[in-house]
Amino acid sequence: MVDDKRTESRLTETIIEFLIGLPLFHELSTSELRIVARHMSFIEIKKDDVLFYEGDRGNYMCFVVDGALEVIKQTEQHTEAVISTLTRGRSIGEMSVIDNFPRSATVRATTAATLLVLTRDRFETLLDTHPPLGIKLLKSLARLMSMHLRRTSSQLADFMAPVHSPRNF
Repeated sequence: MVDDKRTESRLTETIIEFLIGLPLFHELSTSELRIVARHMSFIEIKKDDVLFYEGDRGNYMCFVVDGALEVIKQTEQHTEAVISTLTRGRSIGEMSVIDNFPRSATVRATTAATLLVLTRDRFETLLDTHPPLGIKLLKSLARLMSMHLRRTSSQLADFMAPVHSPRNF
């Protein structure tokens, strides 16, 4: 029993050390990080394992602790397009802890990887039992998703050829 408590405590501290470096958690105090850490767990995946497929129902988000993942979208021509590579500190699946829509992309490990997972159920428990902490997390998630949307919009604009520029008239 004592060893279980020590192991749990070490695991919590390891998670806190990792979370401190992530922008999503910059607004949280050490005691708030401890609460969040208790709601998270680690998973290991092998090279070429698929974490989830585009179209799957999602109920968790992940943070890359070690390794690399590629984010893949299916094209209209039924080919795969790698739209991003995620390494240490990057997150994936944020939308799935908030909504109940299908996954928007497939995620596959390009190396063996260690991931930190927060499920929707655990996230909702945090919101219900620690409302001020939940508000901070929701604001941080909103900022993160906004940043992703801005980056994607910028990439789309760079990709699309300008049809007509006002200066050309």
